[in-house]
Amino acid sequence: MAPTSQRGKASGSNGVKVKAEKTTRSRVQKTESDEEDVGEGSSQHQNGQQANGRDDDDDDDDEEENEEEEDDGSTRGNKRQRVNANGDSRSSRAPTEEDEDEDERPAQNLPRTQTLPRDVDGFIPGSIVRIQLKNFVTYDYVEFRPGPYLNMIVGPNGTGKSSIACAIALGLNFSPKILGRASELNAFVKNGTDAGYIEIELKGPAGKGNLVIRRSLSGKDRKSSFTLNGQPALGKEVTAKMAELNVQVENLCSFLPQDKVSSFAAMTPQQLLIETQKAAGDPNLSSWFESLKEEGKQLKIAAQKLNDDQAMVKQMRDRNENIERDVERFREREKLEKEIEEYEVFAPLMLYRELRIQYFAAKEEQRIAYQRMMKLKSTNEPAHKLERKLDGDAKKAAEKRDQQKKAMVAKANALKRKQGESDKLDGEAETLMTKLSSLKKNEKDRQRNIKTKEAELEKIREELERPPPNLADPVELNEEHKQINLEKLALSQGTENHNAEMREVVEKKMQAKRAAEDVRRQMEKLDTADAKKLALLRKWDPATHDAVLWLRGNKDKFKMEVLEPPILSVTVKDPNFTALVEAGFPGTQMRTIVAQCKEDLNTLNHYVNDTTQALGRRVQVPTWYRHNVDRLPPPPLNPQEMNDLGFEGYIYDYIEHPQGMEYFLKSELNLHRIAITRNPRIDVGRAMECLGNVGGGVFINGTTFNTVTRSKYGRKAVGNMTRDIGAARNFAVPPVDIAEMNRLQAIVQQNEMEMGQADEEKARIQELLNEATLQDKALRQRIDIVKSRRDAIKREQERIQRFQSKLKKSQSDLEALRNAPSAEEERGRLKKRLMDISKKRIKIARDYTALAEEIYREQIECTNAGLQHAQATCNHAALKALCAIKDEKYTKASAKFAELHEKYKGLKETSHAVLTDTRERIGDNEELQEKVRIIEDARTQYDRECAAAKAAGRAAPDPEGVDLRSSDELNVELENRKAQLETMMAANPGVVEEYENRKRSIEQLDRTIENIEEKIRRHNKKIKMHKDQWLPALQKLVDSIGKRFSDAFERIGCAGEIRIREDEDFEQWAIEIYVTFRANEKLQLLTGQRQSGGERSLTTILYLMSLTEEARAPFSLVDEINQGMDQRAERMVHNSMVEVTCKEDSAQYFLITPKLLTDLDYHERMKVLCVNNGEWLPEERSLGNMMNMIEGFVQRNKGSRGAQSA
Repeated sequence: MAPTSQRGKASGSNGVKVKAEKTTRSRVQKTESDEEDVGEGSSQHQNGQQANGRDDDDDDDDEEENEEEEDDGSTRGNKRQRVNANGDSRSSRAPTEEDEDEDERPAQNLPRTQTLPRDVDGFIPGSIVRIQLKNFVTYDYVEFRPGPYLNMIVGPNGTGKSSIACAIALGLNFSPKILGRASELNAFVKNGTDAGYIEIELKGPAGKGNLVIRRSLSGKDRKSSFTLNGQPALGKEVTAKMAELNVQVENLCSFLPQDKVSSFAAMTPQQLLIETQKAAGDPNLSSWFESLKEEGKQLKIAAQKLNDDQAMVKQMRDRNENIERDVERFREREKLEKEIEEYEVFAPLMLYRELRIQYFAAKEEQRIAYQRMMKLKSTNEPAHKLERKLDGDAKKAAEKRDQQKKAMVAKANALKRKQGESDKLDGEAETLMTKLSSLKKNEKDRQRNIKTKEAELEKIREELERPPPNLADPVELNEEHKQINLEKLALSQGTENHNAEMREVVEKKMQAKRAAEDVRRQMEKLDTADAKKLALLRKWDPATHDAVLWLRGNKDKFKMEVLEPPILSVTVKDPNFTALVEAGFPGTQMRTIVAQCKEDLNTLNHYVNDTTQALGRRVQVPTWYRHNVDRLPPPPLNPQEMNDLGFEGYIYDYIEHPQGMEYFLKSELNLHRIAITRNPRIDVGRAMECLGNVGGGVFINGTTFNTVTRSKYGRKAVGNMTRDIGAARNFAVPPVDIAEMNRLQAIVQQNEMEMGQADEEKARIQELLNEATLQDKALRQRIDIVKSRRDAIKREQERIQRFQSKLKKSQSDLEALRNAPSAEEERGRLKKRLMDISKKRIKIARDYTALAEEIYREQIECTNAGLQHAQATCNHAALKALCAIKDEKYTKASAKFAELHEKYKGLKETSHAVLTDTRERIGDNEELQEKVRIIEDARTQYDRECAAAKAAGRAAPDPEGVDLRSSDELNVELENRKAQLETMMAANPGVVEEYENRKRSIEQLDRTIENIEEKIRRHNKKIKMHKDQWLPALQKLVDSIGKRFSDAFERIGCAGEIRIREDEDFEQWAIEIYVTFRANEKLQLLTGQRQSGGERSLTTILYLMSLTEEARAPFSLVDEINQGMDQRAERMVHNSMVEVTCKEDSAQYFLITPKLLTDLDYHERMKVLCVNNGEWLPEERSLGNMMNMIEGFVQRNKGSRGAQSA
């Protein structure tokens, strides 16, 4: 029945309320059917367990069907498979491993699920039985029923054919985005109406009713609601039903709307693989593939982490090896220092033991000597008693003699003082006699001086009475001077203001000049290549930028030249190749600092990465060094091959770099093996073949970076992973920032203008200053005149004051001369003074005589005392000599005692000092205390055993384990170790800490590496397990599709192939479609740009047709796929589609097209739905049924033919 469209009012909404319902899980049940020859299976996936419920009879049926297909030469495998008789279905996935034990178990495949079993009415569960639309896009109302096989929807453009595809997608709760049209739901409600709905009836599983889904749309907002079989439902419930029925509207391989036709050809080969796996083949393909991608991704991450950690461990081990000798030397030195510390305790400790033995021996000898000395002393005691008495008498006589000596000395000093007083008075008398003799001459001099002073006074009075010269009035002079000062002050203030203005102007000019110079320097830096690259590096990686600046200022710290990163040190010879060259430099290598020896690498890492000494902060700057011993692989292509393929050279041929950078560029980046050409149209296939022959490689053509690999699996196919390269950023010297340059130029011009203005202002102020200078000069002249007049007045005043002072002094001197005493008076005074002196001298002479007599008497007593002392001393000496003769034995005994006593005291003090020093050396060192205790305990026990053995008459015990070395021997060992320590070079203690910390880090990394290697092993095992399941199934699917695809192209005189592109990275695995439409042209990859629109459409429909027989979806749809095809291709496509989609086991198919050719093939199972839409359709729905019209036309033709025959 053809659908009809009729305008009318929208029916009212039923007021559906959406409520949540708990979705019940469908249980997979195993059923058997004796009436059908179709294999039935069941699957249940719960808690990671799988079960296969196929019957033996079903397996036999499947094998017979496969054998028949092989006999027919068909590449088809099992196309569809039921889950159970009720049509229940559950989504499947690849088996997973939950722990390491499960890695060892082989994975179990889910039973292959295709479309559900067909019902007696011909419909497969999930296919569309009925569609009803109200107020949807162009439709007021329409309802139609498609057939179970091919449904061809035809009608003029704009009548709403594609709206049916939209209705199917939206009505089954798929996103509007898959349609490529409006993204808002209310945009699909017919204009002028407030609401509409989509109602789709899907075929239910066998034995169950159909599923009626209605989606109500609002024209006012984006809200919508669902009902399932008339009951409110949520969108996720609808989605769950679609998953159960395996409806795949979102898959372009199953559902291709009009606006997505071009998207199919534009799909990347990777996307095509993903969508194909979803649409056809084993249902586990997608889950297996996702598992492979995830495991591959994890493997790649783990491998990269392993490489990084191994490189880190190697670097850390290398660095530890470099300092290992220093560490060993430090430890040997530390060991020696510890031994020296112990010997410095053990040696004095043994010395103390030796001294203690000597001390006790000396003490015993001292006691014996003391007893012998005291015995001899008691024998000679009477004589010694008398000797002591005589000694006391001698001492008393000595004291008396000393007292007499002191008394004589005192009297002699008094006599000497009297003599001095007499001499002094004698001198005074002589002076007075001299004055008496000169009195007459002094009187004459006084009279002469009086006359001279009187004459001098007369002259002074005349000088004072002389009239003064004509002088100015001082008051007027002061007023004039004050006025000049005021004028000068005003002038000075003006001058100071002008000077301040001048300084301000000069400062402004200097500031403008400095600013201009700074800006000019900035402009120069902005225009230099190194500055531009440094600025680029600073924005990209500030840490590396700062490290380069530090490196430039600290070259003296390195043994050889440390090379700056390639972004700074590498240049491109030909600017035309800059982008191609830069594509060969990964980001990390572009900013790596390269050392030429291991010592420099260690120094660089120490300052920059390991400590904050260089940059003041923790950073991670890439550094590199490798010993140049590896044999580098040669270029993959010889010059002839390069020329034949159209390559212009290798990247290394187009760069310049420091000499020490070569090994880094070749070993780390393989720049001598990356072929480049600016021509994007070289024969990529030939290049892949040549590089594949040598195991793979890299080349760049135009803006495409190609990585050619040869698979390690299967047929070891050659693959090519491509990516686009962008414009050069790092090696292309950035152009001068015009805006910044203009801004700086404007600043320079502004500064120069300010400098000019400052010069003009300076000239104006200078004129004012010059004028002020002239005014100041005139004022100074006036001041000089006033000063000279004031000086004249001052000089006159000073003259008068000077003569007045002379007058007073002369008058005073004259008065003193006149008042001086006469000569007779002076003579009497002097004679009287002489008489007094004579009397004093007589008294002194008498005292002197008395003292002399006393001294004489004292001398006699002193002599007697001396004689008495001499007698007592002689008596004591005689008796002492006699005692000495008698005490010779006592003296010897006393000397011996004194000697032994000193020895005893010395040993006591020495041993005490040694013990104190030993205790101080041990201090709080518990380890040393314990060693000393053990040694002392062992030696004490040994000494006891020796004493016991000696007392018992036995041999001494074995000294094994007892240190019997003397202190001298220990001191020799101590000196030997000190000598070894002096000859050993000192090491940095920080080296040991660094070594130990790095050693712990290495151990931790080793454990991490072991864990990563175990992870990699598990990932590889999982990858192999999944790949062994996935790849054969995928290869079977692609071979099947490819056979049909190639046959279809061959039928229209063209060629096409479907290939699997393998790659080590599962993300890059892909299905590639290669086609050619001309006899002399090679197969080319299908892209969204290379082929024409018609060629892409033809390729798309042929691929979808080839996929149809393998599809699992209950229905598929393509919209206007024949646009752009020529008649021959369109006819072939139509006829092939009818043949494929009208087979008995084919699923439901919708083909939407605006036109049909004549004389096409049709099949009784297909259904043609004509869309009639427009203004003149009848209002009544019962009118306009095209099928009724056709049947009526047929009946009338039959009736007319019968009448004619009659």
